[in-house]
Amino acid sequence: MTQSTTNAEETVSFGYEEVAPDEKTRRVGEVFTSVAKKYDIMNDAMSMGMHRGWKDRFVKRVKPQAGERILDMAGGTGDIAFRMTDRGADITVADINQDMLDVGAERAMERTETPDTGSLVFTCQNAEAVDFASNSFDAYTIVFGIRNVTFKDKALAEAHRVLRPGGRFYCMEFSTTEWAGFKEIYDVYSDKVMPRMGQAIAGDADSYRYLAESIRRFPKMSEFESMIRTAGFVNTKVESILGGAVAIHSGWKI
Repeated sequence: MTQSTTNAEETVSFGYEEVAPDEKTRRVGEVFTSVAKKYDIMNDAMSMGMHRGWKDRFVKRVKPQAGERILDMAGGTGDIAFRMTDRGADITVADINQDMLDVGAERAMERTETPDTGSLVFTCQNAEAVDFASNSFDAYTIVFGIRNVTFKDKALAEAHRVLRPGGRFYCMEFSTTEWAGFKEIYDVYSDKVMPRMGQAIAGDADSYRYLAESIRRFPKMSEFESMIRTAGFVNTKVESILGGAVAIHSGWKI
């Protein structure tokens, strides 16, 4: 059975559980509604601030240009979008969760813009079926979001559809580290420490337990690169960070 097949008996992963597709979509929504207000604080705590450097590195790979139209999917709180508008690109921030978008919009109101700052729009969208016309964007970005999408192949197909010919796809996601010894340490950290931090900072251990489990269930780097190629992208690449604990995937639409 392929991931995009739909029938009454189909299940998809929600952490370590197997649930119906609609159930996963609903429960993921509940997770991000629960953590939205503390999401950025938790990112700092869980990564010891390293996520900031990873995101800077990611945006350098994207190379946003003044006047470009970029779709930042699952970008609710605006972390990636703000970095790209600062380079003059016009960003559409899309997310399936309105609570995350509300946090991003509040942050945007507090920012100081310059004449060179690109435009910024927030819109509620499902990555599997966005409302944008084909061939609309110069680049598509998704950071730490695609592992939460119910049908990843549908999201990748939509990314390919909305990009113009010559458009570029960039995704940063947690993956499986290949460093000997580090994997065991990381497993203990994600299983034991992350839920406790979630409880202490956000008052929600279960949501962060799911987020840790979702990383484990995400395809390995080579497998996900294959999915990107299947969606129609060419010249695909994978850039490994921390031995693959984090990976930047890229591809082009021709």
